[in-house]
Amino acid sequence: MRAFLTIVGKELLEFSRSYGLLFIVLYSFTADIYIAAKGINLDARNVSVGVVDYSPGFMSNKILSHLHAPQFQAPVSFTSQDRLMRAIRNKEIMIGIVFEDDFERRFYGKNAPTLNLLLDATASTQSFLALGYIRHILLAFQDTLWLAPVRIETHKLFNPNSDHSYFMALSELLSVITLLSVLLTAAIFVKEKENGTWDIMLLMPVNPKVVILAKSLSQVIIVMVGVIISVGIVLFGIFDLPMNGYLSVFMLLTFFYAFTSAGLGLFIASVARNIMQVAQLSVLIMMPIIFLSGAWTPVYAMHPILEYLSILSPLRYYIQGSESIFFRGTELMDLWKYFFGVIALGGGLFWYGAQKIGKLF
Repeated sequence: MRAFLTIVGKELLEFSRSYGLLFIVLYSFTADIYIAAKGINLDARNVSVGVVDYSPGFMSNKILSHLHAPQFQAPVSFTSQDRLMRAIRNKEIMIGIVFEDDFERRFYGKNAPTLNLLLDATASTQSFLALGYIRHILLAFQDTLWLAPVRIETHKLFNPNSDHSYFMALSELLSVITLLSVLLTAAIFVKEKENGTWDIMLLMPVNPKVVILAKSLSQVIIVMVGVIISVGIVLFGIFDLPMNGYLSVFMLLTFFYAFTSAGLGLFIASVARNIMQVAQLSVLIMMPIIFLSGAWTPVYAMHPILEYLSILSPLRYYIQGSESIFFRGTELMDLWKYFFGVIALGGGLFWYGAQKIGKLF
């Protein structure tokens, strides 16, 4: 135990003296998360709208008056549909609206008037969000339209204000945890190879398993300290992220997941000869894990084969468990499947990584 604690303390002291690495870790857990949450906007903002109006103009102007900032720019009028299409092709307009000449006659006659919408689907997220806004605007006219009197009431669960920064900040934090847990664990062993101190480490009168576990734990501690700083300063302090569950449960899940990523780092360290190879192998291994985790797209929206493969991604369980703790306030007993997924896959990965690098001792 004394040797174990000595190795942990030695690695933490060495990390504190590496100012460049210390800066990168602090930047990743603070500024990087802030930039990702503030800089990436998934909402429809300042959508450019072009209009071709062949109708008399009374109802069309009334509808267009509802398209205003911050979601829409002031609508731009075009004399023909061809010119509107040319503007869409040139990326000058995202959404085109065409009012036919019989629009008002059909509107007042309750004869199902047609409103033609042209979408630039290369910006698919914003264009379809804007389409939803326009549909909502049209529903406001349902008392005088041909539609049946339907009242739609929307209840937004877990994020009533639809604040995308909540999701982006938490998602970026989980990605940073994954990245640093892998890189730091791999780098701490590969640096021994680069510095020529690997043979000296082999001569230490300490069980190799103790060395592997102590070095891995030191990097997990660094990551956990970074998580505490990030949650306290960025998530709670800047973004006022809601915590409907228990922070202690999230930290416990993070601790297990950090060891999962450390297992990947051990495997990379067993085959990498230098830091450059560590970076290359980390990208090669982590990209499929992140893609299959549901961080970029919901798991249920994937191809069925990829959906089944996502079961093998420990990040999937970590993301779903973290979101359940923060946003849904899920009780600990109902989080068992996320803990089980992280611990089962993490235990296997750490054992395999430790076995691989243990052969070098």
